[in-house]
Amino acid sequence: MHELGVVLEVVKTVEKIYEERHLSKIDTLVLQIGELSSMIPKYVEACYPAAVDGTVLENTHLVIEVLPGNGFCTSCKKVFNVLQNKGKCPCCGTNKFDLLGGREFFIKEIVAC
Repeated sequence: MHELGVVLEVVKTVEKIYEERHLSKIDTLVLQIGELSSMIPKYVEACYPAAVDGTVLENTHLVIEVLPGNGFCTSCKKVFNVLQNKGKCPCCGTNKFDLLGGREFFIKEIVAC
């Protein structure tokens, strides 16, 4: 499970921001994870409590927004969800597409109170 290592790096990044911006308390951490990324949201959620234990994020809420894995069909120029359509354009049936998104992993927001 590589998610733990990545979440530990997220914690380090957020702690640095916490110190630089002199935040008093963090309430919520919002992450965006693309549905085609190597990060699995349920595993991120599962390892979050261990990763934040003893840190400024210890009593925070984690919110994960899953971003769709969309492709742009190079044949018929339609946008479609790659996972839902198993990598084939639902309009023309080709599997030739440019990936528009879905591999992201971002810290979207740090909600301080």
